[in-house]
Amino acid sequence: MKRFILLFIVLQVLSGCARLPDKDEIVISERLFIAQTNDIYINPLEYLGKTIRYEGLFKSAYLEETDTIFHYVIRYGPGCCGYDGEAGFEIVWTGPLPRENDWCEAVGTLEVYEEQGYQFLRLSLTSLKVLETRGAEYVST
Repeated sequence: MKRFILLFIVLQVLSGCARLPDKDEIVISERLFIAQTNDIYINPLEYLGKTIRYEGLFKSAYLEETDTIFHYVIRYGPGCCGYDGEAGFEIVWTGPLPRENDWCEAVGTLEVYEEQGYQFLRLSLTSLKVLETRGAEYVST
């Protein structure tokens, strides 16, 4: 009986991981932030054109080679030397930008763009709100 229950649980978990829910909006949770963002990067065709909603820190980075400023909403996660990794997405937003390290909710559509012969994922935002209540800046799953 215990083997049957264990097999049932394993099959439920595996079947749930193999399919994307039939929803137009994907909400990336704090609890599974890295797992969900990784799944989007690994399986982008399943997510392209879908609306994604998540929270994180607003960041900017300047790329001198192209004289371009890129904007991101990320959380910190495990990296090579502790919590120096980042998980999240580059964003495109035409409205006023938050301040560096503001806690934001980003909502947008996942798209692919090409630059210098390489393809990248980003979210074309429909909403970027600064929130007063901050979530976990450092996540592990």
